[in-house]
Amino acid sequence: MRHDFEPDAEISLEPVDSVVVTTLMDNLTDVFMPDQGPARRPGLGTGPMRPAPVMAEGQVPDSLLAEHGFSVLVTVAKAGREHRFLFDAGVSPDGVTENMRRLDVDPGSIEAIVCSHGHFDHTTGLDGLLRVLGRANLPVLIHPHFWRRRRILLPGREPFELPTTSRRALTEAGFDIIEERQPSFLFDRSVLITGEVPRTTGYEPGFPPQQAWAGGSWEPDPLVLDDQALIVSVAGRGLVVITGCGHAGVVNIARYARRLTGGEPLYALLGGFHLNGPLFEPLIPLVLDELAEMNPGVLVPAHCTGWRAQHAMSARFPAAFVPNSVGTSFHL
Repeated sequence: MRHDFEPDAEISLEPVDSVVVTTLMDNLTDVFMPDQGPARRPGLGTGPMRPAPVMAEGQVPDSLLAEHGFSVLVTVAKAGREHRFLFDAGVSPDGVTENMRRLDVDPGSIEAIVCSHGHFDHTTGLDGLLRVLGRANLPVLIHPHFWRRRRILLPGREPFELPTTSRRALTEAGFDIIEERQPSFLFDRSVLITGEVPRTTGYEPGFPPQQAWAGGSWEPDPLVLDDQALIVSVAGRGLVVITGCGHAGVVNIARYARRLTGGEPLYALLGGFHLNGPLFEPLIPLVLDELAEMNPGVLVPAHCTGWRAQHAMSARFPAAFVPNSVGTSFHL
């Protein structure tokens, strides 16, 4: 299932024939968003119906749910075989499993779960998944800092302690918890999990308002060292890199993905890039300049990227930029 590596080792990632990334949860749903490039949208009127006595026909489409959280289903195909796994699980207990039902995704087909980091907007949906699956017996891949007790401290506001995932709840449910700081593989070297991402740009700050409970007191914890990403190499195209929030810095993540794989080209970059709000919006021009040098063919900012960054990306990369929405499948 997995292998460990030296921090600076180049890794032999096996190319896959294709990868499909289906958005199970994001901040936006839009039934009028058209297909675009690799993106296939579910569209208006697809999926199941639900009772609605106030309507003359007695029913309406069972619409997909959006929330401030993130989750994607990743399916990799190689040599006639497919593997399917979950990357993050959204912010509500049942949002992701409800969207799975609406999209006709079988939760039992999931072979593994990877958590980008420990923040609750990426992990709470594990609760609903457990109730659907029963005893799970699935590997869950995390960084050791995943369990940290954390809070957000913003000027002029009371500290907000973030809900923390229960180790006991996951282990009692039968999950096989795998904690790694270093890169590791899934599915015969078809999927690479970055582990801890080196911070090399010098300007991507992590998450400065964050503190962690350590040694009996609250201490600064801006780096979010548990932030990790996924890498898949698509034969003849290059790397597909998927981020959760991108607290490590989307440029740091993309650079590290290329470094780990010997400089493979960046084909697609999808996920949360955390460029929202006054702390991060000044970084947008620097980030876009760095991304331009890596020249991604597909760019899908999601979740915590922020509207200013998304607009800037759409203007800077008109051919590569694809907006995301819940239910979209990217065929890469």
